[in-house]
Amino acid sequence: MSPTLTTKLQPGTEAPEFTLRDAQGRETALADYRGKNVIVYFYPKAATPGCTTEACDFRDSLASLQGKGYEVIGISPDAPEALAGFSGDFSLTFPLLSDEDHAVALAYGAWGEKLVNGEIVEGIVRSTVVVDPDGNVVLAQYQVQADGHVAALKEALGI
Repeated sequence: MSPTLTTKLQPGTEAPEFTLRDAQGRETALADYRGKNVIVYFYPKAATPGCTTEACDFRDSLASLQGKGYEVIGISPDAPEALAGFSGDFSLTFPLLSDEDHAVALAYGAWGEKLVNGEIVEGIVRSTVVVDPDGNVVLAQYQVQADGHVAALKEALGI
């Protein structure tokens, strides 16, 4: 396997623009969130245990995050159809976007080598990037743990 070099985003830099399809096949762009704070989180695969834990944690925290002015977007390499099932099965109330060619994950530094079941594989590195109303990175966290991540994120954001 040849390593894919990705650059981790740094606070103060401009967040890469993207337009991806959501679970219903509609296009959603980062530009749609201009003027708002947005939490963009990357997860490996819909409906797997860790990704479900993290998504449900965001769902359960959404009101408090929105109350402090933050929107949430989840991005994975899953097809829109898989996202629709995941969203419906777990009553997820924020957009899940399909990055099937992982171009956005690469641009955000959320794609690379990782250890899975004792084997090095290439894929999504669980990551979260917070973007301010002007489109700049406020916070970038990589290789986060699914369990407890939202609580740690809220603490880092002073929420």
